[in-house]
Amino acid sequence: MCVRLRIRHASDVFVARRKVRELGARVGLSEAAIAALATAASELARNIVVHAGIGEILVGTLADSSRHGVVVIARDNGPGILDITQAMHDGHSTAAGLGLGLPSARRLVDEFDIESTVGVGTTVTLRKWTSPKKSSRQ
Repeated sequence: MCVRLRIRHASDVFVARRKVRELGARVGLSEAAIAALATAASELARNIVVHAGIGEILVGTLADSSRHGVVVIARDNGPGILDITQAMHDGHSTAAGLGLGLPSARRLVDEFDIESTVGVGTTVTLRKWTSPKKSSRQ
């Protein structure tokens, strides 16, 4: 399952957060994991509004042989990030914020990927997984 959400306004941040929470519960993430992923997704949606003006978030479910999860893909055609390494350090901000958004999002999820090209846009992918299933033959 995958849901595509257009992000244009601050109110869209709340819609993205709610959808992440719904899918997290559906796949069996813990309440703490759902809260962490929803917070990270909110940061990405907020970044789209502040830095790009418009973009989208895709929220979907994942599964492998031992666990389920949720993937969040945030993408925009905004100005891009000049220096990703610098942007991933706490305190770096280009919009008079605290500079904690991307680094915090990375800490809140199991997998974090970012790609950005100046003048083309940015794509950030988050993944949060349930704990691996326990074998009944242990």
